[in-house]
Amino acid sequence: MTVKEQLLAVCQNYASKRIASYRDEIETIKESIENNDKSNDEDDDSGNGKLFNDLEKNAQHLTEALKTLDTLKLINPKTNHTSVVLGSIVKTNASNFFISTSIGAIELEGTTYFGISLLSPIGQLLKNKVVGDSIEFNGNKHTIVAIK
Repeated sequence: MTVKEQLLAVCQNYASKRIASYRDEIETIKESIENNDKSNDEDDDSGNGKLFNDLEKNAQHLTEALKTLDTLKLINPKTNHTSVVLGSIVKTNASNFFISTSIGAIELEGTTYFGISLLSPIGQLLKNKVVGDSIEFNGNKHTIVAIK
């Protein structure tokens, strides 16, 4: 398995775990709402208000996680790139990036890669850059030395 395939698998696993977690949380909240409805003979549903808010938040997070997984499915790990696009591994003089989803640091074979989204601030700076180009982010200069 190539480095890019391994990085993609880590990102897909991360997104899949988030999806499962949000789905579990949604089911738990739905059960709580049903139990509150059954045990509440009065017209007082103040307890359900917070549960409905939590349900809505988790549904939004689930939608975002599903979109993340869909975005990751667009990455072909066998493709090498000449400019920074979705699916690129970008090596700079300071850090290594995998343009995929905002996942943070990924340790792989003794090397640290940062999973970042093209929509993130640094992703926007790196977008469409080529080897030899430089960006400045948080006071640090990054010069691109390789793109895969």
